[in-house]
Amino acid sequence: MQVSIGELRCKEIVNIRDGLRLGLVADVVLESPGGRVVALIAPGPRRFFGLLGREDDYVLPWECIRRIGDDIILIDVEGAYRREKILRGW
Repeated sequence: MQVSIGELRCKEIVNIRDGLRLGLVADVVLESPGGRVVALIAPGPRRFFGLLGREDDYVLPWECIRRIGDDIILIDVEGAYRREKILRGW
């Protein structure tokens, strides 16, 4: 199955372990030589109704993806999510 990055950005990410909805794909991390997708990035939750910005983004390794559907991506992550501040140049 081939999926473009544009199509990934329209899909919601849900963890099948706890049912948590992480939001839509915001970005993709690619391996430099070769262009292999390494991780998906989902925006972190808003702080205080969005007035104080967002928490760090979720970094979801490609290996945790179980299924990519028409409008949803199912992941399987046990325990805490890896989070970091992703700097975007747009």
